[in-house]
Amino acid sequence: MRTVPIGNFVVGDEQPLVLIAGPCVIEDEEKTRSIALYLKNLTQEMDIPFIFKASYDKANRTSGEAYRGPGFERGIEILGAIKDDLKIPILSDVHRHEEIERAAEILDVVQIPAFLCRQTDLIVEVAQHAGVVNIKKGQFMAPWDVRNIIEKVLSRGNDRILITERGTSFGYNNLVVDFRSLPILRREGYPVIFDATHSVQLPGGQGTASGGQREMVPYLVRAAAAVGIDGLFLEVHPDPEKALCDGPNSLYLESLPDLLEIVKTIDDSVRKTKSTTL
Repeated sequence: MRTVPIGNFVVGDEQPLVLIAGPCVIEDEEKTRSIALYLKNLTQEMDIPFIFKASYDKANRTSGEAYRGPGFERGIEILGAIKDDLKIPILSDVHRHEEIERAAEILDVVQIPAFLCRQTDLIVEVAQHAGVVNIKKGQFMAPWDVRNIIEKVLSRGNDRILITERGTSFGYNNLVVDFRSLPILRREGYPVIFDATHSVQLPGGQGTASGGQREMVPYLVRAAAAVGIDGLFLEVHPDPEKALCDGPNSLYLESLPDLLEIVKTIDDSVRKTKSTTL
């Protein structure tokens, strides 16, 4: 498996599991910074490589009236300041071509949103500018079809790729995780991340907003760590009930230490007894 350097650590192969975590969207600078600082301190204490994530614009909200974030200019400014001040790598998603070049100057990882993972022009433009590309596998895609997205990124000479599993559409307003997807994705030779919080989302489940089942996140996290992953993606918030986006599937910040301790234990055990088929 290829390894992908990010900041002062490496993702993939036999490297420690990385945590990608943060709020769904930037609500304001103070709250976003406080979440990033909490996560930085927690992961340093637990010796877990960490990438902070937050969106500056959630362009795929269920309702046109839903909060989307501060927008590109202010949002990328906030993320850049957090990166510089806290000395942590940053991930965010891009939806518009005109944002890519500037975003790639700030972001350590540029994310292809799941709903846009088949948009060829967007993908190749991101690949051309980004240091690292995180491909969110679309809810509508089979795991083996991700190979086509990888080829699009490689066509621009960029092989610094992460692949993120985030569940598969299962009827209406529901997602399910097929854990066979994780080893299938890993066979492509790139680090695989498991997005546990989006995997319990109920898309459009509240009519004008998505619902979620955050109580199921710990079960999926433990299962994914047991199967074998290179990183974990979690949306977190100090008070998910009041979050402006993805609250029903976001975890309480205070629940993270215990969950991460369990994940580390499982991950360490899996790496010691790793199957040659993974």
